[in-house]
Amino acid sequence: MKKIMTVALSIILVICFTATLSLAAEKRGKFGVDPRHDMAKRVSFKPSTEKVTWKMIMSWTKGQLFYDMAVHFCDSVRLVSAGRFDIKPFSAGELIPSNQVFDAISQGSYEIAHSSPLYWKGKNEAFVAFASVPFGLDAEGYNIWLYERGGVKMLQDLYKPYNIYALPAGQTGQEMGLFSNKRATKMSDFQGMRIRTPGWYMDIMNNLGASVSPLPGGEVYLALERGVIDAAEYSTPAINYPMGFDEITKYSIQPGVHQPAFLCDVIINQAAWDKLPEDLKWIINICAMETQLWSYNWINALNAQAIKKFKEKIEFVTMDQETRINFRKTTKVYMDGLKEKYPDVKKVLDSQEAFIAEFVDWRDARSGVTPWPYEMYIQGRTNE
Repeated sequence: MKKIMTVALSIILVICFTATLSLAAEKRGKFGVDPRHDMAKRVSFKPSTEKVTWKMIMSWTKGQLFYDMAVHFCDSVRLVSAGRFDIKPFSAGELIPSNQVFDAISQGSYEIAHSSPLYWKGKNEAFVAFASVPFGLDAEGYNIWLYERGGVKMLQDLYKPYNIYALPAGQTGQEMGLFSNKRATKMSDFQGMRIRTPGWYMDIMNNLGASVSPLPGGEVYLALERGVIDAAEYSTPAINYPMGFDEITKYSIQPGVHQPAFLCDVIINQAAWDKLPEDLKWIINICAMETQLWSYNWINALNAQAIKKFKEKIEFVTMDQETRINFRKTTKVYMDGLKEKYPDVKKVLDSQEAFIAEFVDWRDARSGVTPWPYEMYIQGRTNE
């Protein structure tokens, strides 16, 4: 009897709790909707039976974790389609050089590629904003902006004149700062320093009195070893570690303000995309998003291991707060100049900055609970 009463009481509590939630929902109405839901309830297409085979070119070589991200996407498509859709990956140089990837997809020489918008700066300056912005969106911010604030549509609009359909498909998060044999923590320390970095940060550092070159990744080690450059950044700890920079430098200068996040994407020839059956289009879309979310978790789990290995050989130093603030001010001036010169850049950056401002209250309200180890937290280390 006691057991029956306990079960009955539990049922009553669940009913009351559900009713309370229902009343609360009725008071103000539902907060937020999934726009895909109605579409999913009324699927109007049938599974295709044809087998499709594509070739994927890319900007990455085998051995790079970026290459593994591209392969992961291909694997996901093959698994979800039960083998009906087979995308075969080819690393940079196997079919064409990496610097020909964009044009090859645009012209329809190949169906699909994995790369990063960062590399298409020469096509349209605004592409850089979809890869990484100094002091800009972090990985969390990029994902929210892309999927919930129209970023994906803006990315696709930018590619559209080139006969390309694009989807985000790889996020590595914040990158490391500079590897160097010079200990640099103040603004004056960077003046005259010979640095390897690409994109907008190259221009920013040049404006601060450094001498910057965007060397390809494969040339960075030798340039550092031979003293051709004084400092270099490339990517995240997990991607940097196999490159061996800790063998030839003494310091790692943090934080990586140049890239709070780094985005990769899949770019698809528009005609090839248009020919796909509807179910395979959905598979591509969903697998691209899965790769976007998986890659961030995978890379950062590896980063935690790689950073410990780096610390065995080199010293990590941090730019002082005044230097970071000055970097931020210099970056703002540079970005404002880009906006004035390039309307597409203004459109994208204004959208990103509006989201950053919108997110301030929640970012501030949730601060102070960074999951540091217990001893660090109780000693006052509450924020990241």
